[in-house]
Amino acid sequence: MIKLGFIGAGTVGTALAVRLAEKGYPVVAVASRTFASAERLAALVLVVQVRAQVPGCRAVKTGQEVADAAELVFITTPDDAIGNVASGIRWHPGKAVVHCSGAHSTDILSEAKAQGALTGAFHPLQTFASVKYAIQNMPGSTFGIEAEEPLLATLKELAFALDGTPQVLRPDDKVLYHASAVIASNYLVTLVKLATDLWGEFGATRKEAIKALLPLIRGTLSNIQNVGIPNCLTGPIARGDAGTIQKHLDALKSEAPQILPIYCELGLNTIPISLAKGKIDAGQAAVLEEILREALKTVNVPEIR
Repeated sequence: MIKLGFIGAGTVGTALAVRLAEKGYPVVAVASRTFASAERLAALVLVVQVRAQVPGCRAVKTGQEVADAAELVFITTPDDAIGNVASGIRWHPGKAVVHCSGAHSTDILSEAKAQGALTGAFHPLQTFASVKYAIQNMPGSTFGIEAEEPLLATLKELAFALDGTPQVLRPDDKVLYHASAVIASNYLVTLVKLATDLWGEFGATRKEAIKALLPLIRGTLSNIQNVGIPNCLTGPIARGDAGTIQKHLDALKSEAPQILPIYCELGLNTIPISLAKGKIDAGQAAVLEEILREALKTVNVPEIR
């Protein structure tokens, strides 16, 4: 199997290195901003490699040492450091280097490509809040891949080895792909935070609110998976219940005006989904839209605190 190396021992690099080592891929060298971090990652990989009977991994002090030892190098540093890391290494023709940024294309590796290296991107479409959960959540993920052959085939192979699904992307696709991930993951956290804020208005703690809302969130995710959009949509907009929406708007205007514009914008974007489901007609949609747009006119968007 192809020899792998990692520059960057953070959450994503650790999860990829450990999971790929479990699948029998030899991770031969790792480097990081601090040698102690590289040593920690190498130790984790070594534990796996002993069980998998794969050649051992060593911590090294420079990215150059990783590039010299490995056939395929993963740069798993923060996005802003990728270009500097790649340009600071002498690459040899036939070597391959990939970064794991969701937003950047392979253009950021142009200096490595100019030296004859194969370049690509390999982005796990997953949320990694800690090393433990990164390793746990990696299998089954989609991997956004950008590369030319023969590296493209290798990266697809790695995605399948991780029990994942490769999604081949063009350079111009990357920013929208990453924006989609931010909306689905990061902004879901924001929505849950706003929802739990409302529980504070009637005396509940955030912990109590999260406990109450999580089954609803899980049920919604299950419906998205099993029923699909638009048919999974429920709630007052799905029913054309303008009276309930007006009650929400009045209460938010009075008790939580900072949430009102977000509620309105989300509602306006939900109306087309409801129409597509076929449970409301154009007249009901027009009433809902008018109510939400009128409410937006009354809003003074608060400063971010």
